[in-house]
Amino acid sequence: MDFIANVVDHVNTFLWDYALLILLLGAGVVFTFSLKFIQIRKFGAGMKALFGNFSLHGKDGEKGLSSFQALTTAIAAQVGTGNIAGAATAIASGGAGAIFWMWVSAFFGMGTIYAEAVMAQHTREEKNGTYVGGPVYYIKYIFKGTFGKLLAGFFSVAIILALGFMGNMVQSNSIGAAFNNAFHVNSLIVGICVAVVAGVIFIGGIKRIARFTEKIVPIMALLYIIGCVVILCMNLHGLGDAFKSIFIDAFSAKSVAGGVLGVSVQKAMRYGVARGLFSNEAGMGSTPHAHATADVKNPCDQGIIAMMGVFIDTFIILTLTALVILSTGVAGSGLTGAELAQSAFNVGFGSFGNVFIAICMLFFAFTTIVGWYYFGEVNVRHLFGERAIKIYGVLVVLCVILGSTLKVDLVWNMSDMFNGLMVLPNLIALLACIGIVRKLTKEYESNGNQGNK
Repeated sequence: MDFIANVVDHVNTFLWDYALLILLLGAGVVFTFSLKFIQIRKFGAGMKALFGNFSLHGKDGEKGLSSFQALTTAIAAQVGTGNIAGAATAIASGGAGAIFWMWVSAFFGMGTIYAEAVMAQHTREEKNGTYVGGPVYYIKYIFKGTFGKLLAGFFSVAIILALGFMGNMVQSNSIGAAFNNAFHVNSLIVGICVAVVAGVIFIGGIKRIARFTEKIVPIMALLYIIGCVVILCMNLHGLGDAFKSIFIDAFSAKSVAGGVLGVSVQKAMRYGVARGLFSNEAGMGSTPHAHATADVKNPCDQGIIAMMGVFIDTFIILTLTALVILSTGVAGSGLTGAELAQSAFNVGFGSFGNVFIAICMLFFAFTTIVGWYYFGEVNVRHLFGERAIKIYGVLVVLCVILGSTLKVDLVWNMSDMFNGLMVLPNLIALLACIGIVRKLTKEYESNGNQGNK
């Protein structure tokens, strides 16, 4: 077991400290310049589409979901425990300057996720009267023959393990731990309750998942934003210093206490980019499964609204978490992860801080479980066919129960590893599709942004 743990640690160090930082950020830069800064040019259109389609009781599309339902399903997966613990970990490990680099990675990531959503729409298929798509479809579309099948198969296995099984164990563990700390409820009981509710949603398929996420995602985001704004209003005196530290420490030797000039800046970049990309999932190949289901006129329509998911995840949710931590003065407490975030909320809310974080963790982690289940389901169907879906659902429910009681570092680390591994085939295919994405975007814009059904 120690041997396996060491191998996983070494793979994760290579992937998340070096390879993926270069690949993910590099891909974002390539798509941003190739598409002439699509995230800036179409930001207004994206916000208009987001709020224009806003509805807690939206209607499904003819063969898929509404654009808003597809977005909320994607955001359900993007906004998870990492939005509470991710910013805290970045600050604790890379200093306040890590938040600046988190913003940089998200900005370029908006270009990548646009390409993912466009290709998912362009290559999707109709199964049992419903649209289905994702990386396996555009991998096989761009790479014909054995290589394409092997690459798609590798991606499917990685995402099933990373998100469907191990990832959902991590999420349920976060819920169990948070409720145990706040209410002293047995983690197993919490896990069983979460698993039962999740199982009911799983059985209903993508349309029930979408109806759930379109209601819960806006509510959970609003709840958390209000909580953060209240604390920031209580600590207005520290808000200016918080912003100042983010920009100064991004390029300063003081990014990490005791750091050497250059080394501390490198740490700020490493942890900011890694945590940002891990949280908003741009380039990881997960959210295209949701965006493929949207019943829109043109693939680029969904690409534009997909960028709003990254904006909400990083520039709003993660940034608010960071500002709360920095403005309350707990950044140097020696704590990290969710404990650091919890400490910051305790400064503002007292003992209610634990309760608030527990409720937010429930919303954030549960919606991620639902989203990740669906992403795995698409790939189980691709590998094993329709009959395997029920077995997969049962296994995910068992993982949710088991994960609530066990906090095994190896499971967390293996989830990180397979998350990283699934990026590789996704980015290889995406970069090979850059000409197609550029062509579709050019046609879309030349037609006055009007697609055809």
